[in-house]
Amino acid sequence: MFARPGRAAPSAGPPPKRDPRQLRRLLAYARPYRGLFVLGLLATLLSSGLGLVFPALFGRLIDASFLRLGAQNTGPLDRTVLALLGVFALSALFGAAQSYLLARVGAAVVADLRRAVFSHLLTLSPRFFGDHRTGDLTSRLGTDVGTVSTVVGTSLAQAAAQTITLIGSVTLLVLTSARLSLLTLVLIPLVIGTAITIGRRIGRASRAVQDAVAGASANAEEAISGVRVVQSFTAEQVEEGRYGVGVQAAFAGALKRAGLQALMSGSMSFLSFGSLALVLWYGGRLVMAGEITPGSLVTFLFYAFQVGGTVAGLSGVYNQFQEALGASGRIFELLDERSDLPEPAHPMPLTRAEGRVTFEDVSFHYAAGKEQAGILRDISLDVPAGQIVALVGPSGAGKSTLVSLIPRFWDVSAGRILLDGQDVRDYAKRDLRAQIGLVPQETLLFSGTVAENILYGRSEASRAAIEAAAVAANAHTFITALPQGYDTAVGERGVKLSGGQRQRIAIARAILKDPRVLILDEATSALDSESESLVQTALERLMVGRTTFVIAHRLSTVQHADRIVVLEGGEIVQEGTHSELLARGGLYRDLYELQFRAQAQEARVAP
Repeated sequence: MFARPGRAAPSAGPPPKRDPRQLRRLLAYARPYRGLFVLGLLATLLSSGLGLVFPALFGRLIDASFLRLGAQNTGPLDRTVLALLGVFALSALFGAAQSYLLARVGAAVVADLRRAVFSHLLTLSPRFFGDHRTGDLTSRLGTDVGTVSTVVGTSLAQAAAQTITLIGSVTLLVLTSARLSLLTLVLIPLVIGTAITIGRRIGRASRAVQDAVAGASANAEEAISGVRVVQSFTAEQVEEGRYGVGVQAAFAGALKRAGLQALMSGSMSFLSFGSLALVLWYGGRLVMAGEITPGSLVTFLFYAFQVGGTVAGLSGVYNQFQEALGASGRIFELLDERSDLPEPAHPMPLTRAEGRVTFEDVSFHYAAGKEQAGILRDISLDVPAGQIVALVGPSGAGKSTLVSLIPRFWDVSAGRILLDGQDVRDYAKRDLRAQIGLVPQETLLFSGTVAENILYGRSEASRAAIEAAAVAANAHTFITALPQGYDTAVGERGVKLSGGQRQRIAIARAILKDPRVLILDEATSALDSESESLVQTALERLMVGRTTFVIAHRLSTVQHADRIVVLEGGEIVQEGTHSELLARGGLYRDLYELQFRAQAQEARVAP
């Protein structure tokens, strides 16, 4: 109902796979911290072992108090209390150590896993990001990674500790009273079965909530990043509705989960206390018959509570494992994703390119492997180093697509592109892209300072180099007039600066990078006349000595290019200088005369 035109409404997609082998992959991230993990596990086991001691001591305390009524010697009672206090103190000490050590491991694994996922995302191609929403990816980085951290942090240790506690408690139950143990062990399967059955339903409900929250987050991400468009179309209510659908789905899922959790809590409470009442009833009869002492009954009850507690704890750990396996499935889907732009097995060295770019029978279409018309067809073009080539043509002709193939944002579907006579696919992508500078129409600045954004061109550059690049880009004057000069924060996506200012910072960034091949994709089309003049002057300085591809709708800005290539329908239809193309006629002259008449009309109606 609230889907944007041309875009499907978000869906949760297929449920993540829960492969137990993923647990081994998760544990691999804990390997660097195995020393801390082993210490935490040891502390957990010692704390659990001490937990098995105090019920026996408590039973002795009861017998020392009630079976020795009137006795003057309180030594046994005193020694038992001291032993209890010692057990409690040691148990608290080991419990605190366990909590800190395992939390330390969990936090470290989360940090490493987030870094690994984010680093891997940066290696994927634009095709991948075109198929996945940003909000969903950030949800996996945040929520899903946090979920799996419980496994490598506390869940494994809890599972080990509670297993030991369960085995020890059951053993001591039998040693304390075999007859009472039979009654207790009959009740345990009922408790376990109930916990597992309801726990599985809680796990499914939790995953549904996670998916709904991820969908709502993706909608919010899009609306917030495009808030100017939302507000300009007064579409606030539409976006509120879209976000509200996701929130309502999460709310409904949370209510279902809360109902199941309430059912779990009530069922376990009834079963636990009902079992306790039965054990007390039967144990009381055994005490009255003189078959066990009151202290033994109390000891038995403590062990019974431990059995029940560990069963409930193990069911909770089981649910945590299920949630973590589901979340890890989503994470490992990303980590297993492979770029469709493979690196060469033996990359050719590339330190400083000359800048010759050659297109040999290049064809391209976006949906690889599907039957559809190509975006580009049989493009052949040889651009010598240092030449300025303008690409013109109607919208959709394939101009931006053509230049995006040079830095391998996409790979050709047929043919090849050469840099200095070598196929660009033979170079490491990092080395290739280091030779290419891009100044797009919509400049993206990051939410740092002006200096940090210029440094994106070469992170090790000095402050003097930054300022020199800004001077060359006609940006130094306005930068020094900012409140903190080069240290002024530009805001998210550079929102605190004008379009012309952002564009000049982008040019300074490209100047600092000093690329051999330069791509200017509509770099001045969205600017006013004054800003365009400043930017155009900066661009002319930037183009000197570089192989440059200029895409521009305003043909007046490309008249002085060494060569103009005219594209239509993904094919080269004309090629030559400005004067040659005008004299020859055809599409270029038609476009030029159309723009000339439009400009003349604007001049006549201007006040």
